[in-house]
Amino acid sequence: MKYVVSTIRPWNIEIFKKTISKYPGKWYLISNPKELTLKTLNEIKPKYIFFPHWSEIVSKDILEKYECIGFHEADLPYGRGGSPVQNLILLGKNKSKISAFHMTDELDSGEIYMKTNISLKGTAQEIFERNAKIVAKMIKRIISKKPERKSQKGKVIFFKRRTPSQSDISKNIFESTNEFYNFIRALDANTYPKAFLKSGNNRIEFFNPIKKGRKIICNIQITK
Repeated sequence: MKYVVSTIRPWNIEIFKKTISKYPGKWYLISNPKELTLKTLNEIKPKYIFFPHWSEIVSKDILEKYECIGFHEADLPYGRGGSPVQNLILLGKNKSKISAFHMTDELDSGEIYMKTNISLKGTAQEIFERNAKIVAKMIKRIISKKPERKSQKGKVIFFKRRTPSQSDISKNIFESTNEFYNFIRALDANTYPKAFLKSGNNRIEFFNPIKKGRKIICNIQITK
């Protein structure tokens, strides 16, 4: 049996190479969105195409021809849309789920294969790296158990994808130290815009926060 994992994040790529590629069957990795074409997939003819931490649009012809499985870090249908981990942390949530769902041309609305509980403790980077390992286990269960899909149930809540300008600390109001701490850690991930302040021509970025009572201790990086 042949399978494809399509992902652009380094932590997911690392887990693919270390773990997923050793699962039964023949595995292919697509890490460049431009290589995700119907022509390429027709040459492979995969049983499933898995999309961990994928934020690019998948063409309708691929979605209709192949069984595409996405992994969303929210308890669907709650949290459809962009930046689920960041949005959940900023809402004060301590835990969530990863939903493995059938991808369609309607955003995050497909039937559910399974869900797994996750913690939202730590920085966003720590959460993403933990979740990559959880997704790998979910993929193994899917190829071995072939679970039946079930319709999403519950109230649909949409999240908006965060923009880089929203990481500007000065444009936010924090009513508690904990809210400020959550803001910094929610944005502390590789390839994501960290919490920052501007001072003249300088940009001050905040990361690795530690909360001690009413104090927050963190690293900063100053660039032009």
